[in-house]
Amino acid sequence: MTVHIGAKPGEIAETVLMPGDPYRAKWAAETFLEGAELVNEVRGMLGFTGTWQGNRVTIQGSGMGMPSLSIYANELIRDYGAKTLIRIGSCGGMQPQVGIRDVIIAMTASTITSPSSGIFKELNYAPTADWSLLRAAVAASEGKGCTTHVGGIYSSDVFYAERPDLDEQMVRHGILGVEMEAAELYTLAARHGRRALAVLTVSDHLQTGEALPSEDREKTFGDMVEIALEAAFA
Repeated sequence: MTVHIGAKPGEIAETVLMPGDPYRAKWAAETFLEGAELVNEVRGMLGFTGTWQGNRVTIQGSGMGMPSLSIYANELIRDYGAKTLIRIGSCGGMQPQVGIRDVIIAMTASTITSPSSGIFKELNYAPTADWSLLRAAVAASEGKGCTTHVGGIYSSDVFYAERPDLDEQMVRHGILGVEMEAAELYTLAARHGRRALAVLTVSDHLQTGEALPSEDREKTFGDMVEIALEAAFA
């Protein structure tokens, strides 16, 4: 057990999917895993372990934002031996060719600052995905017929941003979408020699104002979970 994860030794799998919402973790575990058992409910941040096609998988909520994800990713890696960590979540689209319900597979994750920024001092570290996971996720997504975009995303510190000038420059430089966790996950994975990836579903669009109705999200997010699982065990 750790401060934030109540699982006993051996209850966390080496492969962990990390949605921000703990109830999305519950839904994904009940929908896609066999024999899913609750292994963590400390602070309401639910985690479940079961099997997918015979492979052990943990689905652990990470909370919203990089500071929260950093807590869970650190403990999963350092105390439970997690080796593959895949963020599954929603994001806002930023490019005109990126549509609602499309899948974004993040090759890189830019950020202004993260919990790890202080250790780099003057260095602008570039967090990147694990290539083997990224390649497998693209193949899985294309195999499912999903409209898929691969490239850079932006991990924001804030949900309610007030920097239209920054948005303009990100769009200008090809950033596909915005979310709040991946840059720290990629950095931690690099630090500890683990594999990491973010597979995201576009739920709204910063330019058009379009948004995916809540009742339509479950099926679309299901594609994302399947892509992550297939990539993890390719």
